Amino acid sequence: MIEMQNIVKSYGSRENSTQVLKGISTTIADGDLVVILGASGSGKSTLLNIMSGLERPDSGSVIYDGKDITTYSDDSLTAFRRETVGFIFQQYYLLPNMTVEQNVRMGADLAHNPDYHEIIDAVGLSAQRKKYPGALSGGEQQRVSIARALAKKPKVLFLDEPTGALDENTGRQVLDYILKLHASLGFTIVMVTHNQNIAETAKTIIRMNSGNIAEICHNETQKTAYEIGW
Repeated sequence: MIEMQNIVKSYGSRENSTQVLKGISTTIADGDLVVILGASGSGKSTLLNIMSGLERPDSGSVIYDGKDITTYSDDSLTAFRRETVGFIFQQYYLLPNMTVEQNVRMGADLAHNPDYHEIIDAVGLSAQRKKYPGALSGGEQQRVSIARALAKKPKVLFLDEPTGALDENTGRQVLDYILKLHASLGFTIVMVTHNQNIAETAKTIIRMNSGNIAEICHNETQKTAYEIGW
């Protein structure tokens, strides 16, 4: 379980400070699939970064199973991110001089996971494992980044606009992989997106507005990547 208690975050100098998060409190259950929606500037990516330990809040607590990660030293926070969470971003951040298999193995090595080949197969890249990123399509590169994140065996997977740079067909394919892996592996997913339709695939929807949570709602039934509009 992830608990966020009264999270406040500002950017800029004291004279020109902009408060991005204004006292956010919410709880995310283990195994949930959460989509965070909101206009640009609403604070959703900042919330994701603080929840995942990429950034520290100005005040407030982020608690994982009773442990407040905001009290961790930089070294302890780095270890937490390595051992507990995975990240998928709109940009793929693949190493161009390494093959698909080598990129995925980087994530696996962080968790001492020898079974990363299964993840490559699961995202449909068995035939591409010896190729370099430059020889792959955008959708294939995003699937490599997904496999690399999952090879760490994270308890929580954070995604920031994972389909934002993809066309509709490729975006649906990537989302379909993410949803199927979530269903089979049972980890927690927290996803930020501008695509309101993707919220129909989630269990929990958090809507943000001007640094606050405007609404939290739940879908009684979840649609697949191919049932939603785009």
